[in-house]
Amino acid sequence: MTDSKHTPADLDVAPRDIRFSLETARQGHWLGGDPVATAVFNAMSLTFPDGERMFMDAVKAYRDRLTGKLAQDAKGFIAQEAIHSREHHQLNSLIDRERYPVAEIEAMIRKRVTFARERGPMAMLISTIALEHFTAMMAEMHARHRDLFDTTDPEIEKLWRWHAMEETEHKAVAYDVFLEVTKDWSPLKRYVVRCRAMALVTIMFTRNITRYAARLLEADGYTPEAALKAVKRFVWRDPGLFRRGGKTYFAWYRPGFHPWDQDDRPLVADWKTEFDAAAA
Repeated sequence: MTDSKHTPADLDVAPRDIRFSLETARQGHWLGGDPVATAVFNAMSLTFPDGERMFMDAVKAYRDRLTGKLAQDAKGFIAQEAIHSREHHQLNSLIDRERYPVAEIEAMIRKRVTFARERGPMAMLISTIALEHFTAMMAEMHARHRDLFDTTDPEIEKLWRWHAMEETEHKAVAYDVFLEVTKDWSPLKRYVVRCRAMALVTIMFTRNITRYAARLLEADGYTPEAALKAVKRFVWRDPGLFRRGGKTYFAWYRPGFHPWDQDDRPLVADWKTEFDAAAA
């Protein structure tokens, strides 16, 4: 059992300081008029500002131990995540807080993030690498199934596409930091720790997103039972937001896994060209 770092040498993790006009989110069901889909993506967006700040701090905690390209990649990762946090904060601010229990959900998110932070820098980093695998998996599914946002306002659609492209680009940065700062660990120890973390994160992440989205749907008139059923159908069956990335998800449990074992850059090459130009 071995661990080998093989992030592409020609990969540049570059922040793109792009701002999006998201005012149509005020209208409510911004994802094609679908209350369930909108609730699920709003639930994910609500987790991003606090979650991504934790990701940034998890990597920052080890910057003094990084050199060369990895140090540069870490700098780019932190900058990208800061901009993601800013833009999703903007989207979140446009959700009708008199109608939807946004403050309640944000309080639950902060409580969970605070718990993760209190466990220390290494625990934060381990949580980060598992959650970054989740976001990379969903970014890949976005790139492979581009129809979900077909009837969404173009600016909101671009926000999620830009986010997916940069999640693909930096998907291995936190993982490479983990490999670097645990280089004195045995490969077996690394393997056991990261697999245990992924199992826990899988349970918590999917459960929490489902619960947050269901609470948002209740404000649209769904009973708690109907809301939970509708969200579970969306994330596990149709379109199966969490299920359809199974192959990528389970790759994590392969000994010697590295996020760039699967090179997704061709999937998002057209998006990269578009957003590089927009940032320039």
